Amino acid sequence: MMFTRSEFTSFRKNLLAWFRQFQRDLPWRRTKDPYRIWISEIMLQQTRVAAVIPYYERFLARFPDVRVLALAPEEEVLRLWSGLGYYSRARNLQAAAKQIMAQHGGEFPRDEESVLALPGIGRYTAAAILSIAFGEKHAALDGNVARVLARLGAIRGDLRESKRWQSLQNAAGELLDPKSSGDWNQAVMELGAMVCTPRAPQCLLCPVATFCRARQFGDPESYPEKRKKREAAKITLASAVFSSPRGRTLLLPPPGEKNGTPAADDVPALVSRMWHFPTVAIRKNPGEELRAYLGEFLHGRNGSLNLEPLAKVRHTVTFRNVTVFAFRIAMADIPQIRGAKSIRLDDFARLPVSNLTRKIARAALLPSSAK
Repeated sequence: MMFTRSEFTSFRKNLLAWFRQFQRDLPWRRTKDPYRIWISEIMLQQTRVAAVIPYYERFLARFPDVRVLALAPEEEVLRLWSGLGYYSRARNLQAAAKQIMAQHGGEFPRDEESVLALPGIGRYTAAAILSIAFGEKHAALDGNVARVLARLGAIRGDLRESKRWQSLQNAAGELLDPKSSGDWNQAVMELGAMVCTPRAPQCLLCPVATFCRARQFGDPESYPEKRKKREAAKITLASAVFSSPRGRTLLLPPPGEKNGTPAADDVPALVSRMWHFPTVAIRKNPGEELRAYLGEFLHGRNGSLNLEPLAKVRHTVTFRNVTVFAFRIAMADIPQIRGAKSIRLDDFARLPVSNLTRKIARAALLPSSAK
């Protein structure tokens, strides 16, 4: 960034003053505990602040420190994460907690090398935790910060290109206020989240608008250039919702665990390797292919099953558009399958399930007239 010394001082002063006056009151901003800041940073990855807050509070109520998290059953960790998505984050959190207990005596490490060695932590997350919790002089660069820097410097091109991203990292380091590194990183991120937004940036409210080259050029929204979106893959699944007169249903265990059911194609990833309805990837005919799949572990009883179509379920995850043809299968008793669970259809809260599985359950609970 090409600032004179006086501009540099004013830039920092204006942005920090704005942040300290107008920052959102978020629960993780009321602490310097590295454990709590770490949890918030992982939850905030690819997830809106409003969605994170209730999960953050419930998660910390159950796992108040790194020791409790490290010793907890994985299923319990996933259950508290259920609905937040990107479940590898939760698995990495617990793996990192175990590593902190084993290698750092239960204390979150203060050096960048040790933090980067923890599962699920990259350069941005390490910089955010170290600066906010410990005041260490590390500049955090995420998508919001990159957009702010691109507009300040009127930078074109793909910001994620390795050399350009490194250039942005260097610029973030030059701008970092070493006396208030935690507040500074949060201030730039807050500016990108609340004012310098991807669309319709609120330049009139920006505390550093006078330093912005993109605004001087008259079209800040054109910076940075829009990345070409990857074409979404279309995936079709069929799911079986077994239903007994007592309202019970059948869930299969997380794919990959030892049980009597086969794992099918894309299904393990799409159900986030969690408890799920019997589900199979479809090529042509949902009903016939689901019936054939069920025969693999119902030992020939699949031919007599009555498949009642439910409302079609649509789900999007990363670059995949998923359509699920769900079928209710009424039975006097839920089949006994090794490793599976028979639970009430409306009692999902006690098991870790993916958002896709929740959507299928909601389709099964709809009254017939709504389908």
